[in-house]
Amino acid sequence: MAADSHPAPRTLASLLPELPGARLLQGDPRVAISAVHHDSRLAGPGSLFVAVKGFTVDGHRFLPDVAAAGAAAALVESGHDLPPLPGEIALVEVPATRPALSAASAWFYGHPSRELVVIGITGTDGKTTTSHLLTSALEAAGARVGRLGTVDTYLPGETGHVTARMTTPEAPEVQRLLRRMADARCDYAVVESTSHGLALHRLDHVQYDVAVFTNITSDHLDFHQTFEAYRDAKARLFSALERSADKGAGKHAIVNADDPSAEYMLTHAPRAHAIRFGLEARDADVVARNIILRPDGTAFRILTPQGTAECAIRLPALFNVMNALAAAAAALALGADLQAVARGLGQCPGVPGRMERIEAGQPFDVIVDYAHTGDAVRKVLAVLRDVCQGRLIIVVGAAGERDPGRRFGVGRAAAEGADVAIFTSEDPRSEDPAAIVREIGRHAESAGRKRGTDFLEIEDRREAIATALAMARFGDIVVIAGKGHEKSMVYGDQVIPWDDRDVAREELARLGYRR
Repeated sequence: MAADSHPAPRTLASLLPELPGARLLQGDPRVAISAVHHDSRLAGPGSLFVAVKGFTVDGHRFLPDVAAAGAAAALVESGHDLPPLPGEIALVEVPATRPALSAASAWFYGHPSRELVVIGITGTDGKTTTSHLLTSALEAAGARVGRLGTVDTYLPGETGHVTARMTTPEAPEVQRLLRRMADARCDYAVVESTSHGLALHRLDHVQYDVAVFTNITSDHLDFHQTFEAYRDAKARLFSALERSADKGAGKHAIVNADDPSAEYMLTHAPRAHAIRFGLEARDADVVARNIILRPDGTAFRILTPQGTAECAIRLPALFNVMNALAAAAAALALGADLQAVARGLGQCPGVPGRMERIEAGQPFDVIVDYAHTGDAVRKVLAVLRDVCQGRLIIVVGAAGERDPGRRFGVGRAAAEGADVAIFTSEDPRSEDPAAIVREIGRHAESAGRKRGTDFLEIEDRREAIATALAMARFGDIVVIAGKGHEKSMVYGDQVIPWDDRDVAREELARLGYRR
């Protein structure tokens, strides 16, 4: 992506009115701020350091370091004992530093979301695909669109990969990217809004105009603890519609009417214009009919209050029809022409790492997909089963330090949906990778599958992929699931470069397949 136009320095005094409960403890409020950071390693001369208490490290412990590095000011959380600090650094106490980080970031970048119509997309599955489809639909309708999501950040005419392993980056990065979109004269910003990002206040100062809910399953309970807390975190997106400024586009709440939590989301945005999409719900406003599923895409007729249109997308499976309906509903809510929307959906090339085919001249199919939960794995296998002429082989694992329920879900889904499963490592982090693999295997075994015949346990992910490719024959499908677009794997405290797509190509080349 092109270099940023860096904001001009602003005085600390101009920030204080935007921080409820702020109290200047020491220093000159007229000091100029030239950057906002929560990472002490980046806090140099002129910067505002926000001391956030993280999950493993408390940022307050680094206050002496940032003062020594020349930071101009710091935000600290009330109730913390502070070390002696030089009088040159201004200190501001706030009730909570996570929300303050969001406020300070929006202030520093000039509240860019006030200059854009912002569409937020939340849900367990489908956020990334929906955001790409929506981008394409809005562009076909003649709009300039920016996108902030899992796979990449996008501005008209350029794209840049997100390297951080989170769907929603921290507030300074969110606001920096929104400023880039505003400066690029984008009409719309499409923002994947995860439950983590919403719960951790990373998106507090994004002025949303449209909220889209795709679905919710029992995932991420390692972080949220309960399904209700997880659902409430997603509902924060809809609550944001109630407090966001009116920019002339209206406020629209778009929900998957087939999901039991749809109406719950709508209760959090009572003043927004509600639009429901779905395949089964009787009260859906945007629906698909005459669906024709193919291995390489799907055709359907889209029915909306604005009329009907024929649509053909380059993505297979019913769940991608749902993603297309979500995107269409959002675009139509913003006044896009239905025929342009249908054309744009069809022009979307797909999403890297989502049902991505790896072609090297081999006589069997190789698919890389991001599916890393039981529900997602089950859906992918169901889609591929319909088009598989031979055996369906899956390579899949479960991440360490995440909801252990994923291991049960992935193991059972693979056992029930694949002919052969190979369980392997997937970001074990501090956990024993072999123990995770064995646990997944036990769940497959409890589903009636036989170790060594129906499934294998191969801890090394490259070896697992190589084994799956070596056993594949004409008509088989090998699906490598769990990491999709990701470009690293986490072992302990090490982040190792890794890309399932590259590894698959390398191992196919070893077997003599090159294109």
